[in-house]
Amino acid sequence: MKLGIIAGDGKFPAIIAEAAKKNGYSIIAIAHSGLTSPDIEKIADQTHWLKLGQLSELINILKNEGVSEAIMAGGISKRLMFTNIMPDSRALTLLSALKDRKDDTILRAIAGEIEKDGIIIKEATSCIKSILAAEGVLTKKEPTPDEWNDIAFGAGIAKEIGRLDIGQCIVVRNRAVIAVEAVEGTDETIRRGGKLANGGAVVIKVCKPGQDTRFDLPTVGPTTIMSMIETDARVLAVEAGMTVMIDKEGMLKSAEEAGISVVGI
Repeated sequence: MKLGIIAGDGKFPAIIAEAAKKNGYSIIAIAHSGLTSPDIEKIADQTHWLKLGQLSELINILKNEGVSEAIMAGGISKRLMFTNIMPDSRALTLLSALKDRKDDTILRAIAGEIEKDGIIIKEATSCIKSILAAEGVLTKKEPTPDEWNDIAFGAGIAKEIGRLDIGQCIVVRNRAVIAVEAVEGTDETIRRGGKLANGGAVVIKVCKPGQDTRFDLPTVGPTTIMSMIETDARVLAVEAGMTVMIDKEGMLKSAEEAGISVVGI
């Protein structure tokens, strides 16, 4: 059976492709120039490179390859929507009909357009549930009582930011919001908020209410921890069962070494 992987950035597309192959799938990857890691070619049975926005060509490739199921894996920075997109006529028609340009609006519309041609979009984690964060303290070091208070304070606010589809991550210290994620992404938000907090920040990342779990799940990984180390942030709290953890073992090891607490809430 063939599975299409519509690949964005980061390691997630390759991880999903590898897990799907172990489940017996033949992988047809749609990679995007200047965005997708070339690592996908080492795993996929076939890789087709497109420019971001070539929606008709993407769908035609999947149909010609006999793909009936596909996964959208990996992020697409909203900054690229303003700098590196070359929409074809089908993409332009789709974009012009949108009520807004929120992440979820765009992704749902693209998924719907692909499914019009008989290709089902599956959940990104359908082949590898173990990549999701577990509930509880995931490092040996637990948050302090004050840090737990910051987590409790910030979790609801992070959900509200998500409901508005602004971002998935906030930075908190002493029950005050220091930074909110927008177009710049999680790592830059951590760096900005961590510097403003002058050390000791708590980073909270959650899934948006009503999130379509086929795509755009919150994701953390080694670069998240590196961003926290740069600014002496002390706690990372993520939503259990809904947050993808890239290189979980390596990520938690780096957190341990840096004295950072990681918790699934």
